[in-house]
Amino acid sequence: MKTKKKAVQKPKSIVNRRASFDYALKDELVVGMVLTGQETKAARNGHIQLKGSFVNIRENELWLNNASFSLKLNEKGKPGTRSVDTSPRKLLASRKQINNLLAEKQKGMTIVPIRLLTGGRYIKLVVAIGRGKKKYDKREVIKRREQERDIRKIAK
Repeated sequence: MKTKKKAVQKPKSIVNRRASFDYALKDELVVGMVLTGQETKAARNGHIQLKGSFVNIRENELWLNNASFSLKLNEKGKPGTRSVDTSPRKLLASRKQINNLLAEKQKGMTIVPIRLLTGGRYIKLVVAIGRGKKKYDKREVIKRREQERDIRKIAK
């Protein structure tokens, strides 16, 4: 009697939850990524972490820095071994979009990756323009969240 394996739920998107806490986000933009086969497989399986990653502009090109890709190594005798790769990856956007981002960056804004979309044929990255929040702004968000939680608890 064979037992059926349950299909593993693969994430449709990988979210950088820390970005909305650390930055006041404005405009969003969907860009493509240049990835190798191993990096694509890691993205589809959800082995990517965007926490602490950022986007910068070098030589009129967008680059994703500090994103952790957990790549599977193909070594004999060692099943399931992985290595973490944080090297910069090129992002694909039109010249007009890059110029708009460059203008915002010169005003003191930051380009932050928000989520990685893996649902379709291509792997896309959603980036947003944001300004870093101060410590008192973050405390205010935490205070408001706790108040809403208490109100919901009392309402039940």
